[in-house]
Amino acid sequence: MIVRIEEKSVEVDDGSDIAAALKQALSGRRFRAVVAVRIGSQQYDLTSILADGMGQITPIYADSPEGLQIIRHSTSHVMALAVKRLFPKALVTIGPSIENGFYYDFDVATPFTEADMERIEAEMHKIADAKLPFVRSEMGREEAIRKFTEMGETYKAEIIEGIDAPTVSLYQVGEFQDLCRGPHVPHSGYTRNVKLMKVAGAYWRGDEKNKMLSRIYGTAFHDEKSLKEYLKQLEEARKRDHRKLGPALGLFTFFDQVTPGMVFWLPKGMLMRTILEDFWKREHLKRGYDIVQGPQLLRQETWKQSGHYDHYRENMYFTQIDEETYGIKPMNCIGHMLIYGNEVRSYRDLPQKYFELGVVHRHEKSGVLHGLLRVRQFTQDDAHILCTPEQLEGEIKKVIKLIQDLMALFGFQYKIEISTRPENSIGTDEAWEHATNALIQAVQKEGLPYEINEGDGAFYGPKIDVKLLDCLHREWQCSTIQVDFTLPERFDLTYVGQDGERHRPVMVHRAIMGSVERFIGVLIEHYAGALPVWLAPEQARILTVTEAWNEAADKVCEALVQAGVRAKVDGRNEKLGFKVREAQMAKVPFMFVVGEKEAQSGTVSVRLRSGEDLGTKSVEEAVELVKAQAEEPFKQGGMSYSFA
Repeated sequence: MIVRIEEKSVEVDDGSDIAAALKQALSGRRFRAVVAVRIGSQQYDLTSILADGMGQITPIYADSPEGLQIIRHSTSHVMALAVKRLFPKALVTIGPSIENGFYYDFDVATPFTEADMERIEAEMHKIADAKLPFVRSEMGREEAIRKFTEMGETYKAEIIEGIDAPTVSLYQVGEFQDLCRGPHVPHSGYTRNVKLMKVAGAYWRGDEKNKMLSRIYGTAFHDEKSLKEYLKQLEEARKRDHRKLGPALGLFTFFDQVTPGMVFWLPKGMLMRTILEDFWKREHLKRGYDIVQGPQLLRQETWKQSGHYDHYRENMYFTQIDEETYGIKPMNCIGHMLIYGNEVRSYRDLPQKYFELGVVHRHEKSGVLHGLLRVRQFTQDDAHILCTPEQLEGEIKKVIKLIQDLMALFGFQYKIEISTRPENSIGTDEAWEHATNALIQAVQKEGLPYEINEGDGAFYGPKIDVKLLDCLHREWQCSTIQVDFTLPERFDLTYVGQDGERHRPVMVHRAIMGSVERFIGVLIEHYAGALPVWLAPEQARILTVTEAWNEAADKVCEALVQAGVRAKVDGRNEKLGFKVREAQMAKVPFMFVVGEKEAQSGTVSVRLRSGEDLGTKSVEEAVELVKAQAEEPFKQGGMSYSFA
């Protein structure tokens, strides 16, 4: 039998497994790096038997995304084996690989502790050292149900009962056998680079009515170096966690006992947010947008007309007023369509570009709330562009340019995905094809790389999703551009064309920062709290050597404030070193020290939050220093900044 592997054709005996062919085609080192193979769209274990017609065999290497997913899934099985050895009465449920790791849920009398995790991880290392093979087998569905029921593994039996197939596949490693499609690594030795991360509670099947299980999260890599680098990155991420830095810097807080998932902005945070929003409003006005605002409540019938009630109501809040049901808006598009439809539009009036920093509410489950990154009330930098079909591609390009300018301002790299029609959607095939092609052509003409994300579009149209990469190379969903032919139809939006007839506009939904709260959370972590000078709520702090120089410090502060610098005086009766450390911990960009020499000469001693000492400067020079650093990020790119 002849099979093709990468660029080689090799001959193997009938009945040979895939590993036998790989050994002929690959060097020993490369062969050992293969964890499975792909034939067409299907993945196979190395122990799978070769058959005629299998075609091209593509090795899946351990350090590839596919390979890591297989290693992590296999590691979850090894963890389950270790748990069963240490806690024989534990019942196993599911153990998938996830982004950056894996987890497994167990039904145990007492939730796992940190000490338990240490024991489990130690046992996993023993299993890895034993290089136990992963062995695949198949079993009739009914037989498998009986088998797991007799073992007392009722969760597995329940899962199999929900499978509509005559047979199921099982994998065994050591004495642990699990229901699984596979594939898996050849043996447990591939799972040695593992770290268990945390324990959490999880409801069976994610239903709060079901039993609470004990979930163990872990991660695994193909080599020790990659694992150590990942753990180091996690440690750095912990230091940058906006949920700790935000309150510590006096930016925001939460009162979960009062209203979970909703932010309380503290004075410094509200000032910073106002600076960001004011800048963003000016930027939109400069680019031809009109600023509008819609109400928080709309009658339920309006949400039914738009399709949100059928497709999104589980994420909405509703209330009763005068025996009528109103929906609290989860997005701003309906208000903008109503504004457009408020008067007759000509083709000469298009495009209409409505921008709103609109507060929206979405019903998120308590388990997914996460600081500023996942909240129930947030502000979208939302805009809707209503244009002719001929204008569509050009408007998409302009939105892409705005995204590029914002990413450049903060130094973000980014990735682009184009998400296509989901199963749960509205609109015609023709409209979806037109909208999808417009997005693809705009991105291609801008020369930007992109990936297709099948079936993940909005229910009313396809979209471009932009995922920014922060300084730790973590991905964050940010900007989105959605093309919609359907809602203008549902709300009977028209414009009068050159022919004097009424025509249907197309609508572009777009958000650049996305959620303002989420974007600020990302910025805090990206900069580790040390925000750019232009965005820092406190740009300079004047520190007195002793209280004797408070009057001189006040005069310096007044001069700074008059020049547009956000400054405050620390004139407390504390040692200068203490004041400097506090200012550095508060991430204040500039510290201007005033002592006897400075008071007499009308100067300040300049220090940066990095610890650098810039020496003595006049007050005028200090102002120019702050201004120069505030304006620096705007020198490149298409955005501008008004210092005052």
